[in-house]
Amino acid sequence: MSDSNEFLEHHLGSLMTTAGTDLGEVTAVAPEVVKRARRRIDVDELFEGVRAGNRTLMSRAITLLESTAAAHRVLAQELLVRLLPFSGNALRVGITGVPGVGKSTFIEALGMHLIGEGKKVAVLAVDPSSTRTRGSILGDKTRMAKLAREDDAFIRPSPSAGTLGGVAKATRESMVVFEAAGFDVILVETVGVGQSEVAVSQMVDCFTFLALAGAGDQLQGIKKGVLEMADLVAINKADGPNLKNAKRAARELGAAMRMVRQEDELWHPPTMTMSAVEHQGVDEFWNHVLEHHQVMLESGRFEHNRREQQVQWMWSMVHETLLQRLNTKPKVQEVRQLVESQLRDAHITPTLAAERVLQAFDAPEAE
Repeated sequence: MSDSNEFLEHHLGSLMTTAGTDLGEVTAVAPEVVKRARRRIDVDELFEGVRAGNRTLMSRAITLLESTAAAHRVLAQELLVRLLPFSGNALRVGITGVPGVGKSTFIEALGMHLIGEGKKVAVLAVDPSSTRTRGSILGDKTRMAKLAREDDAFIRPSPSAGTLGGVAKATRESMVVFEAAGFDVILVETVGVGQSEVAVSQMVDCFTFLALAGAGDQLQGIKKGVLEMADLVAINKADGPNLKNAKRAARELGAAMRMVRQEDELWHPPTMTMSAVEHQGVDEFWNHVLEHHQVMLESGRFEHNRREQQVQWMWSMVHETLLQRLNTKPKVQEVRQLVESQLRDAHITPTLAAERVLQAFDAPEAE
């Protein structure tokens, strides 16, 4: 066992005293609670099932990782520690774009192309969740019906549940499961809104931006930050009467990319047109992904980026956990209603209100 895994196993015990409840608060997790959960969830069975590529047990493993129950968090980390040595061998591709650009159609076409090349493909489709009801559409299996029937494909629709950027909390952990199960390519689809592009770009090897040609200014509404992050830009639905517009949009986006990217960059993102419906340009797209991967490998940037992603993963978990603790600490709950009322009545500034909330958070709990 590696030193890093020994370190992780040594610190699994800390979750017994700091794991959150299903409401996200930090509290003690009694050993008997974990023991009861272990009677229902066999970590050994999940580990062996994932390594064997058992689809049912893979689904159960990811469900365990998505759970916020205290005992489940302990078991989930135990499972991850065992799976980590078998992960890291898949090529991770992030795909973003505005709603209606055809992400699901493109992913299905790309997935079928890759399966035709003998690869196993996993799709993490993060659906938008209602901020009010926490509901989710989870319709990606319907939109990718053909791919969903393939034995060498696995589609996991996962509700974002309000996580910053629309990215499910367990997306990174799910990638570990897929890699340990022997999948060659992992496609991560974003909801294409808010900060989801940033979140996904920090967990994949190649970040793809899908655009759509339309009337008027082709660059309108496209954020500069997305172009700065993109490793590949593709104009989808380049077919029929829309082909001319798509080619013009590709030229304009190509010019925009040259403006926002440094001339001395290691990789100059290509801009291409394609039609996922007619399966035109899908093979060219994948060749660009492989070319990008080879450039990153030869320069050493691939391993560097993977290591940096681990650091970013840690800090995202720190930020999320701190917010959960802030929202559930009793002293914060006590002062929250007061400061919100004072803010609505204009008796206090937002800065002072925030300071009072943080003072309540920093205050020690009564013995």
